[in-house]
Amino acid sequence: MARATLVHQMHDLGLAAWFGGTLANAVALNPAASAAGDAASVGAVTNDAWDRWTPVNAAAIGVHLIGAAGLVKHDMGRAKVQQGVPSMAVTKTALTLVALGVTGYSRILGRRVSDHRAVPAADGTTPTSTTPPEVAAAQRQLKLLQWVVPATTGALVAIGAFAAEQYRPEEVGRGALQRLLA
Repeated sequence: MARATLVHQMHDLGLAAWFGGTLANAVALNPAASAAGDAASVGAVTNDAWDRWTPVNAAAIGVHLIGAAGLVKHDMGRAKVQQGVPSMAVTKTALTLVALGVTGYSRILGRRVSDHRAVPAADGTTPTSTTPPEVAAAQRQLKLLQWVVPATTGALVAIGAFAAEQYRPEEVGRGALQRLLA
């Protein structure tokens, strides 16, 4: 079996940044922004931080997708003979599409908030009574979605570990035999 080290690295490093960055922002940035002082400063700090993260996140996602495409190409032959590989690949692809959709929609909502720059906020995802209604609605959605992105990308990390186990020689042999007997 030929090696695909570079595409594995791209897949894993891109996914790690996508997962870790969004988790850190949900766990640390959004709540910590409340310490910025007045409500307008909270909004300004949050918007500045997310706007700085967006291009890094986009690059990480791009690197991950290039790596994922490389792995799909590399694993085509194995998928034809090893039972379990096709279903894992379909699951991983579907979950990647969900993560991309939620990330994209979150960014659309984030732009609605960010366009107001120093919008009054209690923290990164909690509006105040003076937050404009359309921004408050976006923040309420972001309060939930900030957890959906790391949950879906974290699940992708877990599936990636499972997929790596499928590369073990005994797993390849067992999967090929099961496919042959099925």
